[in-house]
Amino acid sequence: MDEDQGISDRGPARSSPRDSLFLLASLTGADGRSLGRARIRNLSASGLMADCERQVAAGARVEIDLRGVGNVSGTVAWSRDNKIGLAFDEAIDPQLARKPISSGAAKPLPDYLRMHQPLGRGR
Repeated sequence: MDEDQGISDRGPARSSPRDSLFLLASLTGADGRSLGRARIRNLSASGLMADCERQVAAGARVEIDLRGVGNVSGTVAWSRDNKIGLAFDEAIDPQLARKPISSGAAKPLPDYLRMHQPLGRGR
């Protein structure tokens, strides 16, 4: 495949800036059937590009569980081999997927790890 053909095969023009990242997510069909894991390569407010464990047809309705965002529904805009372009039904905040995962309420630091106030302040 020549370089010009690769560019024209990338699907419709994108209106949102993309953020490159590597994120694993679960992909589910509209019927609730698992479609396996997806490795998200880039993400924007309106969609994503991912490598999937198996082929997913263009036009398929799917739901993807994005870390930090939750379940997002959309339509597969294009599909080539095991790669897909997914257009979301509703815009998301892609920066939420980059936030660190916390395990719940923050635990206080032990005394030996706390920063002590310098002497003389507030006295």
